[in-house]
Amino acid sequence: MKMKIDLVYLWVDGNDPKWLKKKQRFMDKKINTSGRYQNNQELKYSLRSVEKHLPWIRKIFIVTDHQTPVFLDTSHPKIEIVFHSEIIPKEILPTFNSSLMEYFVYKIPDLSEHFLFANDDTFIHADLEPSFFFKAGIPFMRMKYDPLIQYKIQLKKTLNIPINNYRLAIENAYKLFKKKFGRFYPIIPHHNVDACLKSDYKAVVEDVFKEELEAVFLNRFRQASDIHRILINYYAIARKRGILTYVDRKESCRIRVHKTDYQKNITKYNPKLFCLNDTEHATDDDRAYIEPFLRKLYPVKAVFEK
Repeated sequence: MKMKIDLVYLWVDGNDPKWLKKKQRFMDKKINTSGRYQNNQELKYSLRSVEKHLPWIRKIFIVTDHQTPVFLDTSHPKIEIVFHSEIIPKEILPTFNSSLMEYFVYKIPDLSEHFLFANDDTFIHADLEPSFFFKAGIPFMRMKYDPLIQYKIQLKKTLNIPINNYRLAIENAYKLFKKKFGRFYPIIPHHNVDACLKSDYKAVVEDVFKEELEAVFLNRFRQASDIHRILINYYAIARKRGILTYVDRKESCRIRVHKTDYQKNITKYNPKLFCLNDTEHATDDDRAYIEPFLRKLYPVKAVFEK
C-alpha cells in the first residue's frame, strides 16, 4: 500500500494591519521580532517548489492565525487552511510563538501519520522521492552535527554574551531529554523541511513530556524558557522511530536574508533543500532581493494559485 504523505506549513502575513494590531496589544515594545513575521511572498514560491519537485504530496495544510494567502486558490482539493483556533487550546490563544505552535500540528484534522513539516521560507531545489524523507515508514531525522553545543551555550553564559531564545529553547530540550532518558544527542536543527510521524508528536505532547510542555505553552512570544520541538526528534531517535542523518550544505543550505547575494550559495552548493532565513538583522533593502530571486528559480505558477 502506498504511503500517504502530507505537508504542513506554519504561515503568517506579518504585513496584515489587523494581525499587527492584535500582536501589538500583547507585545512588549522593547522586543524586536519584526524579522520573524515578515511576509516576503516566500510561501508562494515554496509551494511552487513543492509542486515542481514533490508532486506526490497528498495534501498541503497551511496553519495560520485566521489569515489566508491572497494568491491562493483555497478551493483546490490539495490545499487546506487551518486556523490556530482549530488545533491550539483557546486558553493559550492568541500566540505569536512558533516554538509553541509547532507542537500542535499533529491535531490537524485528516493529517496523515507520515508528514513533512516546513516553514514558508524553506524550498525544494531537486526532484525528490518519498525515500528521501522516509525509509520503510521511518523518517530520516536530518540534523547538523554540533558536538560542542553544550559548551558553546555555557561559555556564552559564563562570559555574559547574549544568547537568543531560539538557542536557549534547544538547550532546554536537550537538558530535559537527558534528565528523563539519560541521553544526549550532539545535534541542532537543519532549518529545513523535516519528516515526521504524527504519533510521535501526540506521545510527546500528551504523555511523555506533558507537564513540562504545558508549563511553557503560555509563552505568547519566544521566551528563554521555551522548549524546541527537537525534543520530538530526540524521542523518535531514542525509540528507533527516527533515523539520525547528518546533513551538509549540498543537502540542506541555510541562506541568511541579510546577505543579499542569494544565488551565490545556490550556485556553490546546488542544495536539494534551502532556507531563506529572515531575521531581525535583515533590512527592507535586503528583503527587496527575495522575490526577484525566487521568481527566477520558480517562474511557473502552481495549479493552486489564482
